[in-house]
Amino acid sequence: MRFIDLFSGCGGLSLGLAWSGAKGMFAVERDVMAFETFRANFLESPRGRISRFAWPSWLEQRAWGIDDLLEVHAGELASLSGEAVELVAGGPPCQGFSFAGRRNPDDPRNQLFKRYLEFVKLVKPTAVLLENVPGMAVAHGITKSIERSPCGNVGGSHFEMLASELDRMGYDVEGRFIDASRFGVPQKRIRLIVVGLLRERIQVAAAANRASLVFEQLESGRASFLAGLGLIAPVSSKDAIGDLAMTDRNGRLWPLQTCEDPASPKGFFEVAYDGRRSRSAYQKLMRSAVAVDAMDSMRLARHSEVVRARFSQIISTCRKGVRMSDGDRASFDLRKHRIYPLSANEPAPTVTTLPDDIVHYSDPRILTVREYARLQSFPDWFLFKGKYTTGGDRRSRECPRYTQVGNAVPPLLALAIARVLRDALAATSSVVSLGARSRTPADLVTN
Repeated sequence: MRFIDLFSGCGGLSLGLAWSGAKGMFAVERDVMAFETFRANFLESPRGRISRFAWPSWLEQRAWGIDDLLEVHAGELASLSGEAVELVAGGPPCQGFSFAGRRNPDDPRNQLFKRYLEFVKLVKPTAVLLENVPGMAVAHGITKSIERSPCGNVGGSHFEMLASELDRMGYDVEGRFIDASRFGVPQKRIRLIVVGLLRERIQVAAAANRASLVFEQLESGRASFLAGLGLIAPVSSKDAIGDLAMTDRNGRLWPLQTCEDPASPKGFFEVAYDGRRSRSAYQKLMRSAVAVDAMDSMRLARHSEVVRARFSQIISTCRKGVRMSDGDRASFDLRKHRIYPLSANEPAPTVTTLPDDIVHYSDPRILTVREYARLQSFPDWFLFKGKYTTGGDRRSRECPRYTQVGNAVPPLLALAIARVLRDALAATSSVVSLGARSRTPADLVTN
C-alpha cells in the first residue's frame, strides 16, 4: 500500500502506516523541527522494522509547505495520478477547530484542508485518510456533544464541505469520532477520522457505502487487534509511564543524571533510567529491547521549590483525571484554564501541545517529552529533534518537541486503521499481495 503523508508532523500517522507494511513515498511537512524528527526516523536510518521512504528524485528532502509544493511540483504530482498511489493520508492543522483552546473560524490554518483536496484531485489515490479534532465536524457557533458515532450532516461544518468535495471527486466518504483509548493508546483522545474510497476502484455491493465498511471492520476487529499487542484497553497512565517516574514503588527517589541532549541548555537533569523497571505489558511493548542510552527526550522540567510544593498540594488534594475546577484553581491562584492532575489508574486526558497542561500523578512536576510520547504510543526507539518547547508568538510558528508529540496521530490508532484500509484495498486490482498476516502488531512495534 503506497502512501503519501500530508501535514506529517513528526510522523505518528506514517509510523502506524509503516507498521502495517505500507510503503511511504514521501511526506509533506512545513516545520523544520518536525521534519528533522521525521527525517531521523524514516529517512536517515529507519528503525523498528519499518521501511525507508521511497522518496522521489524530483522532490528535495526538506521541509515543504503544501502551497509551495503544489506551486513548484504540480506537474510531477499529476504524473502520479492513476493507480501509482493507493493512499493519501494527513491531518491538516487543527488549532482553529479545537475545543482545547479558543476556536477561531477565521484562523488561516483552517483553510489548509482545501489544499489537501487540491492535492487529492491531482494525485487521485484509491483511498484518502484524514485525522482532525472533533471541532472540524461542528458548525461555527454551534455546541454539540461528541459521541462515538457517525458524524452525520452538520450544516456549515468544515467536515461537511470536505465530504461534499470528495464525493464530487468520486469518493465514498465516512467520518466517525474515534476514541484512541479503545485501541490501546493510554489517553482519552477522541478524534474525527475521515475515510474516502474511490468508487471506481473499490468493488463492493452497489448499495454499500464502501467507507462505512472500513469503520465497521475497525470495530469488529478491535478485540483481536488488542490481543495481538498483548494489551487490555483501556491502558492506565501508570501502566504507560510508571517506569519513568522519579520515585520507585516505595517512594524512594531514583538517581538523576545530567541531561546531555545537545538541544537542551545546561543545568537540566533526567532520571537515570536502567531499563529494568518496565513491568506492564504496555511498558514492555514500548521498550521493545531499546538500549537505555538510545532513549531521548527524558529531560525533567526545572521547577522552583515553590512550584514543586504547589504541585504536591494539587496531587494530594485535587480530583485526579479531570480538569481542575474553577474553585481549585482559585485556591492555588492559578490563571491557567486547563490543568489536569493525572489519575494513575485511568488513561490520561488528551495530550496537547502545552507541557504544563498535565501534572504527574505522583511526582510534583509536569511530564517529560518521553512521557508525552508514551501516552501517544510512540515507542521508546523513536527520536525527537529540535527545541523542547517555545513561547510567546513563536508558538504559532514553531513546532518544538512537546508540540510535535501533542499534534501527532497516535501510532497505535494509526496502525489499527491502516490494517483495515489495507484489507479494503486488497480487493483492488492494483494492490498485490499485502502479506505479513502471520506477524502480529506486537512483532511490528518491536525494534
